[in-house]
Amino acid sequence: MQKLFLTIGSIAMALAVSLGAFGAHGLRGKLSAEMLDIFETGVRYNFYHAIGLLIIGIIAYQLPDSGLLKWSGWLMVGGIIIFSGSLYLLALSGIRWMGAITPIGGLCFIVSWILLALTVWKGL
Repeated sequence: MQKLFLTIGSIAMALAVSLGAFGAHGLRGKLSAEMLDIFETGVRYNFYHAIGLLIIGIIAYQLPDSGLLKWSGWLMVGGIIIFSGSLYLLALSGIRWMGAITPIGGLCFIVSWILLALTVWKGL
């Protein structure tokens, strides 16, 4: 679990940096200010939760058998995919209904952080 979440977190960080650069240099002038802001929100939350995955991976060295921690990690991965991914797709495609699934990713993030807090409270 440690290596997995550290690896996924590192890849998510690389993706956030790449997409941030793409947004700043490749999309400026091509998207409306509103759509560019939506894209940047996806990048920002991708960064935050990639860091969260790295934290989960580090904590997993102390608590390798924690089911709560494993759920926390997978919900954070799901949140990145659903929350940030839906915002990327919305900004790039203009398909408005994509914004309707974004809150599902936000809920994944919230539950993930709560599970991480419970893990730390119970295990460290």
